[in-house]
Amino acid sequence: MSWSGARAESAADRILEAAARLFAERGIATVGMADVAAAAGCSRATLYRHFENRGALQLAFAHREARRIVAEVTAGTAGIADPDRRRVEAILATVEAVRGAPQLAAWLRTDNVATLQGILDSSEIVDGFVRAFLPPGAQPDAGRWLLRMILSYVVLPGRDAEEERRQLTEFVVPTLSGSRV
Repeated sequence: MSWSGARAESAADRILEAAARLFAERGIATVGMADVAAAAGCSRATLYRHFENRGALQLAFAHREARRIVAEVTAGTAGIADPDRRRVEAILATVEAVRGAPQLAAWLRTDNVATLQGILDSSEIVDGFVRAFLPPGAQPDAGRWLLRMILSYVVLPGRDAEEERRQLTEFVVPTLSGSRV
C-alpha cells in the first residue's frame, strides 16, 4: 500500500513499527524524526502529518505498548479470583512483557532516563494501567511508587522468578493493600 493511499491508522502503525525497530537498535535518545521517516519509507511531511514532533511520536509509541501489555496482562490474570494474588501475577506479567520486548528495554538505558520520566509523568494511559493494580482507596502517590517498583524489577531482576514472586507477595502487595507498613 502506498503512503498516499494508506489509512491514517494504518500509516501511524507503520510509522510506530519503524520507530520500534529503531528504538530497539539505537535507543530512544538518538532516534530523530528523519530517522523514523527513512525507516518507515515515508516522507518527513507524512510523518509530521501523523505525529506533531518527536515527543508526540514517543508518547504514541509508549501508549501503544502500554495498551498491548494491558491486554496481555488482563487476559493472563482474568481467571484469578484473589485480588492480592492477581496483583502479584499481573506485576510479574508486566515485568516479563517489558523484559521480553527489546523496543521497551531500550527505554531503560541510562541515556534515556529523562525521556522515560517525561513519558511516565505525562501518560494517562500508563497511570491508568498502574492504578488498576491498586486497591480501592490507595494513597495518591501509590501509583507512582508501584511504577517505580515495577521498573526496579525490570532493571534489577531478582535471583530467579520465585524470589521476585515471594518479594511481591510478602512485601509489595501487602504494602499496597495497607496490611504492611
